Amino acid sequence: MTETETGDASADSAGTELELPELALIVLVGASGSGKSTFAARHFPRTQVLSSDHCRAMVADDPTDQAATADAFEVLHHIAGKRLAAGRVTVVDATNVHTHARESLIRLAREHDVLPVAVVLDMPESVCLRRNAERPEAPSPGVVRRQRKDLRHSLKRLRREGFRRVHVLRSESEADSAELRWSRLLNNRRSDTGPFDVIGDVHGCRVELEALLSKLGYRLRRDADGNAVDAEHPAGRRALLLGDLVDRGPDSAGVLRLVMGMVGSGNALAVIGNHEHKLVKALDGRKVRISEALRETLEQLDELGADFRRRARDFCDGLTAHYVLDGGNLVVAHAGLPERYHGRASGRVRAIAMYGETTGETDEWGLPVRYPWARDYRGGATVLYGHTPVASAEWINDTMCLDTGCVFGGELTALRYPERETVSVPAERVYSEPARPLRNHEPAARESSERRAPAERTPRREPGTLDLGDVSGRRVVHTGHHGRLTIGAEQSAAALEVLSRFAIDPRLLLYLPPTMPPCSTVTEGELLEHPERAFADYRKQGVRELMCQEKHMGSRAVVLLCRDDRTARERFGVEPRPAGTPGVVHTRTGRAFFDEPTSAALLARSHAAVGRTGLWEELGTDWLLLDAELLPWNAKAAGLIDEQYAGPATAGESALRSTLRGLREAERRGVGVAALRTRFESRQADVERFRTAYRAHCHPVDGIEGVRLAPFRVLASEGRAYGDSEQEWHLATADRLAAADPGLFRTTGRRAVDIDDAGSVAAATEWWEELTAAGGEGVVVKPRTAALRGRNGLVQPGVKVRGGEYLRLVYGPEYTEPHNLERLRKRSLGRKRSLALREHGLGLEALDRLAAGEPLWRIHECVSAVLALESDPVDPRL
Repeated sequence: MTETETGDASADSAGTELELPELALIVLVGASGSGKSTFAARHFPRTQVLSSDHCRAMVADDPTDQAATADAFEVLHHIAGKRLAAGRVTVVDATNVHTHARESLIRLAREHDVLPVAVVLDMPESVCLRRNAERPEAPSPGVVRRQRKDLRHSLKRLRREGFRRVHVLRSESEADSAELRWSRLLNNRRSDTGPFDVIGDVHGCRVELEALLSKLGYRLRRDADGNAVDAEHPAGRRALLLGDLVDRGPDSAGVLRLVMGMVGSGNALAVIGNHEHKLVKALDGRKVRISEALRETLEQLDELGADFRRRARDFCDGLTAHYVLDGGNLVVAHAGLPERYHGRASGRVRAIAMYGETTGETDEWGLPVRYPWARDYRGGATVLYGHTPVASAEWINDTMCLDTGCVFGGELTALRYPERETVSVPAERVYSEPARPLRNHEPAARESSERRAPAERTPRREPGTLDLGDVSGRRVVHTGHHGRLTIGAEQSAAALEVLSRFAIDPRLLLYLPPTMPPCSTVTEGELLEHPERAFADYRKQGVRELMCQEKHMGSRAVVLLCRDDRTARERFGVEPRPAGTPGVVHTRTGRAFFDEPTSAALLARSHAAVGRTGLWEELGTDWLLLDAELLPWNAKAAGLIDEQYAGPATAGESALRSTLRGLREAERRGVGVAALRTRFESRQADVERFRTAYRAHCHPVDGIEGVRLAPFRVLASEGRAYGDSEQEWHLATADRLAAADPGLFRTTGRRAVDIDDAGSVAAATEWWEELTAAGGEGVVVKPRTAALRGRNGLVQPGVKVRGGEYLRLVYGPEYTEPHNLERLRKRSLGRKRSLALREHGLGLEALDRLAAGEPLWRIHECVSAVLALESDPVDPRL
């Protein structure tokens, strides 16, 4: 026989089907020899089963060593906790006949908000003794008898101990014929993808609810008396109500009548709110404070008769506390729900979903201060909720409160999902005076984290602040363009050192550009790189339309411009300089380019140029983020040039001059050193070419006099990231800036290429040859659109094709010697290309999050990840 959730331990069962929740801690209970391990092996994957014998063997190399029992169960509980935290079914195979053993497991299930289920194998003593006789080192018959006695005493207590379901199998035939049936949790509606219209707290405002449904496109159905009893959307959409349907408003009974009809017909879903919970308690005659609002609701229900009152009670009592929908992408709960409770089932989860978590404090109006869970939310699901009225619906960390205080004279608001569009109707009047003014944030908690239990303590966070945990340790960053990217703990540590010691104010560090690989290596001749190799690389990815852009020899710069001080303060949370244009110019590793006065002068001229182009108005933005090259090279790299280029060139010339003088003198004396002299003359010419190469990119600079900025991409503005814009649009926008201030901005030459058009390929190649012959660095070959996907996923945003003379700066003066070229042709590009793609994906994700107005920690998650990946050991010359 079996005992189910609704039966008791002595009730007969019609069969041996065991219903188990899809997420549970399943505790096998039975004396030694009752067949628990056999049952577990037959019905559960091996990975789900935690055996006490196996854990004893793990810690003592002997599954029968009873002295190791305490350590074995410590291991078992630890593994079980990890599995339950990950939302995995876990089966405990142990005797579990003693109350204390079961209590610890029930406690573990409650800690992780999963249902504890007992499966009892109450086999006859003869069966247990027979099976034990076949086992080596089995317990004695006396031990088995004591275990069975303890089990018999426990059977009637299992439900009271906290097991939500109990199944008892009393014979070998029942155990052998038992079949498991996994039941979906009531909150699991992952297969339900919508679309939905999620509606905030109604509070008895029937007229406004009907108006909102009509505005959303629903067709109301009324009974003979004109009462709305259902509403259906012609496109098959469904309403999803977030609870608190009743109290305070003028017609709670009418709201229930309509919502009950919609849920009954399948046109709506609803979750329970705290007001429905109190209503059920009052209707059941249980102890609850009858407020004036609740009394009015009870009177309205009485007017509609006992039958309606009973149906309303059953409807409210049957509501689920939260739903997980759309494959886990959407979670709804009346008071919201932190990620760790999504899809869980316990009294704690139900209470938090209905009432939320409070800090134990009260505000100046005597209301409880609620824990600001939405500010700390990092989950992958969108969470929609109500409960705490706000002045207007707004996104906070992919959560939104839709209670906009209709009953208090505000609005009744719905969110269209998945469109993420809000629709509202105003309240006809103020039906109830709010206890405090409507606003969009809870009062600040005072020392709230200290008042919470240690296991639940979470630091408060303001929307614009960062947390060390966001950028430290091993992390997985989810990107829309390149999937999941893993950042190692050592990489995170390297990024943290740079961020903490050298980086600009993190509130202004919104994007770091990716590294850029070269094209595939030329396999013969005197060149290592050539445009034809870049075209071939993109052809393999199925990319046909390209843009060749002049590669400026300078330093990569990211420029953030704010239209005014208010934008800097309100959008980015920084106080502007006492005198100067708000914004920043930083390097590709997040460091400030110049000192404060120079930066201020550069930003002021950039701001003026943007103003003259009319871009503020054209893009509808008060801020602009640009990707650029800052020229000349020595504006940032003067020290590097002196140490790694000028110094070696001078030393080489001096040494070679002296050597050649001696060789020529020896040759005049008739010594046969002509071949050696020729070789050293070649080396001298290489050093001279090396000096010419770096001097071509150095020019006098005084403050911003002599500084040039060559923007080549508009990264983002308010509400828009420009990864899907064509390269020509980006470059044309840069041309407008150059026209507005030709003394500061420099244009970027380009050639459009269709790789199926031999003429455009030849023209681009000839242009590259002209640029490099004149001392230019080379070109960058890019797809026509930056965020492009090819045959194998995200496409490289650009590959560089550098000229032969420029590569002397990279590989040394004598790299063109045949033996050096042969060695360099074997250079490996795989790691560099992989790094570039990962950083590109992270950069696009950061820009998308920035444009969407997501909180700073979400943006910095990507920015710090780019910096972390830069610590990978990749040849810096590539």
